Amino acid sequence: MSPLPLITAQTEEKLLAFLTEHGHTKFRAQQVLDWVWRKRVTTFDAMSNLPPALKNLLAEHFRFHTPEIVEIHGSADTTRKFLTKMEDGSLVESVIIPAAVAENGEKSERVTLCVSSQVGCAFGCKFCASGLLGLKRHLTTGEIIGQILSAETIAEKRVNNIVFMGMGEPLSNFDNLADALEIITSHRGLEIGARHITISTSGFVPGLKKLAAYPRQIRLAVSLHGATDEVRDQIMPVNKKWPLSQLIPALEEWSRGRNQMPTLEYILIRDINDSPKDASHLVRIAKRLHAKVNLIPYNTVEGLPWKRPTEERCRSFRDAVHKARIPVTMRYEKGHDINAACGQLRLRKEQEKNGSTPR
Repeated sequence: MSPLPLITAQTEEKLLAFLTEHGHTKFRAQQVLDWVWRKRVTTFDAMSNLPPALKNLLAEHFRFHTPEIVEIHGSADTTRKFLTKMEDGSLVESVIIPAAVAENGEKSERVTLCVSSQVGCAFGCKFCASGLLGLKRHLTTGEIIGQILSAETIAEKRVNNIVFMGMGEPLSNFDNLADALEIITSHRGLEIGARHITISTSGFVPGLKKLAAYPRQIRLAVSLHGATDEVRDQIMPVNKKWPLSQLIPALEEWSRGRNQMPTLEYILIRDINDSPKDASHLVRIAKRLHAKVNLIPYNTVEGLPWKRPTEERCRSFRDAVHKARIPVTMRYEKGHDINAACGQLRLRKEQEKNGSTPR
């Protein structure tokens, strides 16, 4: 017998449809959502201004549940990675990234959460730990939201910035992602502004086309990591199905009608994509897309052969992009001392469980 659906996975539209079907008004739906998201109750009995019959109806059709927090690892840079266990035993990792200083130099209240969208990943980027164990399944809407609730318990403050850059390809889990986004952005949900949410894709073109039709102004980051098909074919298998000749037009379609610049995420890997020629190819793509570039020196993953370029090589690459008048930043991976790159903690835990060692 399947468990009851989570009340925290219900969009306002879905909850209203359910209550209307059972003879209740829109006002009652608003009351329920207020209890769930403003007052953060965890039982239906706690919803004191609802009639007993409605509480019973809700309890018969929905439930509360937050994933079990299995491990928390703190970093010297205040980043915290945590591992949660889903009800089927699947392990999912998320990362809390506090911003110490705001743009005006004062103490920042921003708390960013890096959220996973799948258990594992099917896309198998050669430098990433998430795909080493393959894809197990999509995360449900409730499991995506559950990561945010768990993070707020750990951080003891509200998460106000979301990046879908954890395990998995968010756009291949689009339906569950879309419902999660509605709950996250709704003023009767978590009420996080769309421009404080970033979705990262490895280049899943069908999902990009769906996102282009999505009405909210969600930010987009593209895990490019190679500015030619030759390089992307080597490190990103997704490129063999959707090469740059398909990816770039899909990104142009997403940009059309939006006052937003996509971000090109580019992990610098020694002797793979860090040459001056690679920088020139990247500049051409960034200019075509009116994009900004985020350079990330590779965060070493045990068992994989890729190496981090020297600091001098990274700076030289950044300067070449900057000289071409492309907005560019160099972002060093948070939590390097706690293996905060996608999938590393889950990979280690699964290997411990199976009695194996890293490849």
